[in-house]
Amino acid sequence: MKGRVIAVGDIHGCAWEFERLLEQLALTRHDRLILLGDLINRGPESGRVIALARAHAHRALLGNHELRLLNYRRTGDPTHLKKSDYDTLRQLSAEDWAYLEAMPSTYYAQEAGTVLVHGGFLPGRAWWRQPTRVVTRIQVVGPDGEPRKRSDFPDAPHWSELWQGPPFVIYGHTPRTDPQRSRWTLGIDTSCVLGGALTACVLPGREIVQVRARQRYYAA
Repeated sequence: MKGRVIAVGDIHGCAWEFERLLEQLALTRHDRLILLGDLINRGPESGRVIALARAHAHRALLGNHELRLLNYRRTGDPTHLKKSDYDTLRQLSAEDWAYLEAMPSTYYAQEAGTVLVHGGFLPGRAWWRQPTRVVTRIQVVGPDGEPRKRSDFPDAPHWSELWQGPPFVIYGHTPRTDPQRSRWTLGIDTSCVLGGALTACVLPGREIVQVRARQRYYAA
């Protein structure tokens, strides 16, 4: 029996919303729950989210927030951290750190012709060859064809506007009010930690399942 592949957007420590979403999804042993990174930081219960991920997820992908904490852990350099990260550090166990260390950067759902990733990909290049620093952080593509910050190039196109496919890509990282659809992409970071919603996309039909945030946990 074939199960569902279920992608979930950025959770950011919103354990209550994640629990409600799990209830709605009613996972079976055939399903594969894939979390699209940024499980941690900003929200109140990063440790609880990791515990739920360890219990229920088939894979949790590496996001830029996990990468930031891992870089700090490896180097001891506090410049990797932001103020809200320290609350997360107090919550993580040795098992949680091992879970973060083992996170892959992509997941290919071959039967659905779909790649799941935290940030995205540079258009025109093979997705499977792109480095972690790109796939966890990319938002806009600069005039030079390289990934750039939106703050530096506010008029540059989002990478998803340029992605021609295949494969179809489901991603998080770029917070929006609603899921962002294009012919070859779907963005499902719907700003839960900012008071929006936690969003799941169920393959193969790309059904959207959401839980509204019960409050705004973080002011951007």
